[in-house]
Amino acid sequence: MIKITGVIQAGGRSTRMGGEPKALLELAGKRIVERVVDALSAVLDDLLVVTNTPERYEFLHLPMVADRYPDGGSLGGIFTGLEAAGGDAAFTVACDMPFLSPDVVRLVLARAGDADVVIPCVNGQYETMHALYAKACLAPMEARLRAGQLRIVGFFPDVRVLEIDAAAVARHRAPEVAFMNVNTPDELAQARALAAEIG
Repeated sequence: MIKITGVIQAGGRSTRMGGEPKALLELAGKRIVERVVDALSAVLDDLLVVTNTPERYEFLHLPMVADRYPDGGSLGGIFTGLEAAGGDAAFTVACDMPFLSPDVVRLVLARAGDADVVIPCVNGQYETMHALYAKACLAPMEARLRAGQLRIVGFFPDVRVLEIDAAAVARHRAPEVAFMNVNTPDELAQARALAAEIG
């Protein structure tokens, strides 16, 4: 049985929100990151947070690790979480995804043994922050980071990638909802309206 760690990426700077950490904004009475933790903990027992500001996330009572490559963008955060993961693989999500679906998470995790990366692909776009990365990804990821090649999908040719299509996701939740993240005040307003409707 493959052991999987859930990794929450909370390292990004929230410039489009006026510097307010997106994850700490409230939605339907809960901080967005708490909604993320609730969805993940319904599926996984082992969670950790990648952040360079641990004091902001102490209230979650989860293990935290500092980004090994603070200038490495999202790829650096994914690498850090995967390296720190106690399991054989890391299921990585962003801290600002308020409508994560435990069923869609399970859909990805169910294929964990079949590839090194298991990732939803919607309209030709990989959902890199809702994906499973096996430890086999560490070496090719780090090679890219050291070379300053920070595109997350840049290392994909070096590993086995399994795509989950949009139709499979849609059986559980509309992809545009399941993978929604909150980057701007407009998106926050949309998310609040949606939360009032679907919870």
